[in-house]
Amino acid sequence: MRRLPVYFLLDTSGSMNGEPIQALNNALSGMINNLRTDAQALDSLWLCIITFDRHVNEIVPLTELVNFQLPEIICPKSGPTHTGKALEILYQKVKSDVIKSTTTQKGDWKPLFFLFTDGKPSDLQLYREMIPKIKDSNFGTIVCCAAGNMADDLLLKELTENVIHLDSTDSQTLKSFFKWVSETIEQGNKSQGTGESVMLPPPPKEITVVL
Repeated sequence: MRRLPVYFLLDTSGSMNGEPIQALNNALSGMINNLRTDAQALDSLWLCIITFDRHVNEIVPLTELVNFQLPEIICPKSGPTHTGKALEILYQKVKSDVIKSTTTQKGDWKPLFFLFTDGKPSDLQLYREMIPKIKDSNFGTIVCCAAGNMADDLLLKELTENVIHLDSTDSQTLKSFFKWVSETIEQGNKSQGTGESVMLPPPPKEITVVL
């Protein structure tokens, strides 16, 4: 079975400390449980989680869904948001993780990439330097989520057309967002091999699509 790699870049900078990081943990757990109810996802889905604050950490390397174990995600009480460095690490991981097709073997499906942030890149120059490299990495889709009033929709639009905005990082909002993410992944799984782009499902009321 060919793999569908899915990468998550999650903002764990100081502004996520407290209730937001608790809500993020709960929402991610719900997303994993939703995905495990899909037989096709269990057969093909591989997940990687990378967090970024003043440091960038691959807290779960690319792992098959059936064996995936979500650790508790923590964040510092304060500190910068190194989104550019996170994109740099992602770029390196995709180059090393994703199996390319050859004349004798079919490789992985196009990977999916989801970025969640409640702030702005502290390393803006590196962020912008990495954008063309990420765009050239042959993702099946890139979705960025700007949560709260400190996140910058326009900066994320430089990375992808698929930008959504959440008014808050409370538990219900994040739960709705990551349920929508699981539906997007399932849709991506079903569209592999058709040659069509991944169609994003209709968003719930808590999500605003940035046009």
